[in-house]
Amino acid sequence: MRILIVEDEVTLNKTISEGLQEFGYQTDTSENFKDAEYFIGIRNYDLVLADWMLPDGDGIDLVNVIKQKTSKTAVIILSAKDDKDSEVKALKAGADDYIKKPFNFDVLVARIEARLRFGGTNVIKIDDLTIDPDEEKIIYKGTDIELKGKPFEVLTHLARHSDQIVSKEQLLDAIWEEPELVTPNVIEVAINQIRQKMDKPLGISTIETVRRRGYRFCFPKKA
Repeated sequence: MRILIVEDEVTLNKTISEGLQEFGYQTDTSENFKDAEYFIGIRNYDLVLADWMLPDGDGIDLVNVIKQKTSKTAVIILSAKDDKDSEVKALKAGADDYIKKPFNFDVLVARIEARLRFGGTNVIKIDDLTIDPDEEKIIYKGTDIELKGKPFEVLTHLARHSDQIVSKEQLLDAIWEEPELVTPNVIEVAINQIRQKMDKPLGISTIETVRRRGYRFCFPKKA
């Protein structure tokens, strides 16, 4: 899962990023509103941690930018404001959670995990299809499907963002730890594996190619 950290305190930003990476999350970091807006425009995130007070904007305004792109991305506001009215304002603006500074890192991780579970980003159920990222398991009408590794991760990412067309570059950024070291054709290989090992044998279609733009999760749709 990929998380964007928007925090202008450089040391805190680095500490959160490195800590989350130890828990297996992929992270991007930004220290201001402008850079955060750029990242949100080019990548898909499962969750965004956003500080309320940024040098060039307001973390609350960033919530609207995120939710306009996709309502499936969870947003947690980090803030030194410890009054009830500020928390209520953030939640009414569309934030999914509110964490007051200073905070315990273990509590932050627990809140992130809880928010991702609550948001349905772990087990994905669509009609007769179930995708379980934690167990790397796919079940269709009670039958286990053998799809592992990067093809599984590509399928999962597209399913999580089924309301979007996802480019090859976005898939590389979201799934490969060092996307600059691989070529975009690895995405084509992964998509072909999904179609050969899953779609063709089951007589279904899960991913459609959108010419010159990328891919879109399209299940349920008969092949």
